[in-house]
Amino acid sequence: MAERKVRADALGNRARIVQVARELLSSTSELPMNAVAKAAGVGQGTLYRNFPTREALLAEVYRADVEQLVASAAPLLDQHDAATALRRWLSNVADYARVKRGVLAALEPSSGYELTTSHTGSIGEAIDRLLAAGKSEGTIRGDVDAQEVLILLGFLSRIDETEAAERAQHLLDLIFTGLLAR
Repeated sequence: MAERKVRADALGNRARIVQVARELLSSTSELPMNAVAKAAGVGQGTLYRNFPTREALLAEVYRADVEQLVASAAPLLDQHDAATALRRWLSNVADYARVKRGVLAALEPSSGYELTTSHTGSIGEAIDRLLAAGKSEGTIRGDVDAQEVLILLGFLSRIDETEAAERAQHLLDLIFTGLLAR
């Protein structure tokens, strides 16, 4: 049987649904499907054809954000020295942590855990690339690995929402300073 080609407008609808869900999750862990459909300018049928459950939509938001975060490492290394690339990537992580908090809060605890553990490998690989470049340049400590950075970054998603704006950047500065070679 021939594979069915997805129409451009259908791809646009799907992308718009994910973007709207991401925007809603940046301010609340509530994600009413009817509000997503309305804000995305699509009908309920289109929404549920793309995402049969709320959890499927949440998982797609999370997956897309992880993919974007991981993909951002290489261009940063191409455009900047390793330390600057790492610092800018960590800022991307702070933005991502805000969305991650909303997604994980909205998911069932067990499926949220499965979602995060299935993506730590690709995030770890991005961190490895950034660390290796910095170690090669002599700007990043030689005794740090991706797993340690992941542990430290994990705390960003645990910051209370009322303090997130003021604390996240400071915590990132502390993490980054600790990674620098002396």
